[in-house]
Amino acid sequence: MEVLILGWYVLIETGSVLLLTVFGSLQWAGTLVAPLFGVVGDRVGHRTVLCLMRAFYAVQALVLLLLAWSGRLDPLYVFVVSAAMSMVRPSDNVMRFALIGQIMPAAHLMGAMSIERTTSDSARVVGALTGAGMIASFGMAPAYLVITAFYLLSFALSFGIARPLPVPGQASMLEAVRTSPWHDLFDAFRYVRRTPLLFAAMWIAFLVNFTAYPVTLGLLPYVAKEIHHTDQTGLGFLAASFAFGGLVGSLILTHRGHAIASGRWMLIFAFAWYAALLVFAYAESMAVAIGALALAGCAQSFSLVPMSTVLLRHSEERYRGRVVGIRMFAIYGLPLGLLVAGPLITHFGFAAMVTLYCLLGMVLAASIGLYWRREVWARRAPVNRMEAQ
Repeated sequence: MEVLILGWYVLIETGSVLLLTVFGSLQWAGTLVAPLFGVVGDRVGHRTVLCLMRAFYAVQALVLLLLAWSGRLDPLYVFVVSAAMSMVRPSDNVMRFALIGQIMPAAHLMGAMSIERTTSDSARVVGALTGAGMIASFGMAPAYLVITAFYLLSFALSFGIARPLPVPGQASMLEAVRTSPWHDLFDAFRYVRRTPLLFAAMWIAFLVNFTAYPVTLGLLPYVAKEIHHTDQTGLGFLAASFAFGGLVGSLILTHRGHAIASGRWMLIFAFAWYAALLVFAYAESMAVAIGALALAGCAQSFSLVPMSTVLLRHSEERYRGRVVGIRMFAIYGLPLGLLVAGPLITHFGFAAMVTLYCLLGMVLAASIGLYWRREVWARRAPVNRMEAQ
């Protein structure tokens, strides 16, 4: 709800697609520090860090609520508060994924990650539709009242997360603190670098964030207003269709995820994702655009849920939080992709920009699959062994 509402606000108030891409890229600036959140989570507990993060979200939303209610809201304030929020929010996935890896046995990780995705995807469907409808019907302040209430509820529910039991033989907290956080972080980078499967998955994550996600996470307000000439309601349907496709994909994986070759799926459906985005870029009607986004969302789930499962299942437990943190670092490809997309759209148009991004993504995805074919593509590779076997 929040990103959709603020993205529309920035586009309407400034009339600039460049500022819209800057706003969209700003949402992910905190990916630079996401690995450090993983380090802190490994040290003091992911539950504790998650509770503190969600309290911070509520405070930031309250600031925007007060500004909107007093009539003092301005694009500059939106950028400042979004910048503060962006330093924390990208790491939310780090904490959630690490907690899942901590709680669930390896054999159930695919199903658990799929269920996690259904909660976020269903929230995006409802949030996109209700958020767009609320701001169109009631204005910014009432919409932000609802957003603030949900952040407070999220903070309260975070206290329901169970504290993990101590693992026998695990180093004590005092011993862990004696090690430099920077040492822990760089140790995790070295661990990923010397593990080909994890390194390949990180490159795929960076690639899709740079070339695929900018189209649906940042540019939808521009597409709704300038390409399809619709209002907030149309924008809500576009955003909801992508999330709905992701939800369908996650539900399918919840039931059949144990019977897939994870390495192959994350590559094959990256190609399917790009193909659906090409259809979306050239769609002349809202109906075709919505259908293409739904297919893109489904392909996205089929690619990224197996990828997240691979990172959790094939990482040593002591590195898990930091590995997920480094995975979030790969999301920095999204703001970079958005910043490059702005000038490309201005000079060549939206369809040309999407075509360039998709072709580049397909070529590089094929290169990754070829270079790491033994770890990612080979039928006998551990990553492609089906859980059902």
